[in-house]
Amino acid sequence: MSVTYITGTDTDVGKTLTTAALAVALSAAGAAVAIYKPTQTGASGSEHGDVDEVSRLSGVHSIHEGIRLGDPMAPRAAAGRANRELPDLTHHVARIAELAASHDHVLVEGAGGLLVELDADSHTLADLAAAATGAALSHFVVVCRSGLGTLNHTALTVEALHRRGFAGPALVIGSWPATPSDVELSNRESLRGTEGTQFLGCLPAGASRLAPRTFRELATQWLHLPHC
Repeated sequence: MSVTYITGTDTDVGKTLTTAALAVALSAAGAAVAIYKPTQTGASGSEHGDVDEVSRLSGVHSIHEGIRLGDPMAPRAAAGRANRELPDLTHHVARIAELAASHDHVLVEGAGGLLVELDADSHTLADLAAAATGAALSHFVVVCRSGLGTLNHTALTVEALHRRGFAGPALVIGSWPATPSDVELSNRESLRGTEGTQFLGCLPAGASRLAPRTFRELATQWLHLPHC
């Protein structure tokens, strides 16, 4: 069993699309895949959330959330506005362990960047991954931007992971333009050579607008997973 944590160098960098593409690639290799989102903000009730989008695009139906909050804010702020308590770290650890026991792969999509606080005790996705190791193999995928500033943001996230003992995070560019600039082409080459990481590939800009069938046909070409 394996647990992959998907984080980003910022918000809106393509974590959900990357999670969907990973789900497609792993499923295509014959694995049973589950998706877990510890905190979903910006969606309430039956609104379309990130795990719903992953399911729509990938066809994976084992999708789960820890909590759903309506305000499009960081989890602690959104919970405060809704006067609700966030699930604590032990809740998420138990949920991931339960899913890992019945699936080959669990994909855990974070909120925003790596160090966004997920509960009232200021635990982050990095803390969750450290606490939920158990018998499962744990990996991190860092979703990056293509444009100016991405090298610094990516290096900061990778350094934070390395300092916490997570070796070899994988990198994905979450939105690659059809006509990349010289800066973007240079950034892609630099990200490919980032020490202590693996570069999995790029997702094309506008991938979310593809029909699900087309998304699934192409996703295995966008990402090259050593674990498949």
